[in-house]
Amino acid sequence: MDIRKLQRAIVDGLEDVKAQDIKVFNTSHLTELFDRVIVASGTSNRQTKALASSVREKVKEAGGDIISTEGEDIGEWVLVDCGDAVVHILQPALRQYYNLEEIWGDKPVHVKLAAVGGFSGARPSEPMDDDEDDIEEETSAPVKKPAAKKTTRTPAAKSAAKPAAARKSPAAKSAAPARKTAARRSAAK
Repeated sequence: MDIRKLQRAIVDGLEDVKAQDIKVFNTSHLTELFDRVIVASGTSNRQTKALASSVREKVKEAGGDIISTEGEDIGEWVLVDCGDAVVHILQPALRQYYNLEEIWGDKPVHVKLAAVGGFSGARPSEPMDDDEDDIEEETSAPVKKPAAKKTTRTPAAKSAAKPAAARKSPAAKSAAPARKTAARRSAAK
């Protein structure tokens, strides 16, 4: 199976179950065992299991083979071996701890990711070397944000913009030292 078709099937499977922070890395220069490592996050054991199941289904539909799946019994970190691509689906704390991007991530691959409404994970990976010929197109050019307007606020507007905890009335401000003094006296006895 063509590696681009395989990685597309895997990414589609991950997106179907709303995986977060999907990253695809070219690892052909690091190992002969596989050409891609795909890392994604799931927010719970149930979601990581569902992500692995979705990846297996999409790869089989595309005509690919699943070599094995590991970690589904617990669901904190599920690995799906698709032959030329290995998929790691982790919960965010484990992903941060093991930092697989540091191990496999020196050649990111651009992939088109679905524009999931406000999903921070639905962004292309960092650009890979220009000499690679298996880059998929980016979703779009970076969007420039318009410059923010500077407005002057009146003292009343500034006070209203502060969180409620920061806006203490004068009576509450004078009562706070009295409470602290009373607490110190009772603790000293």
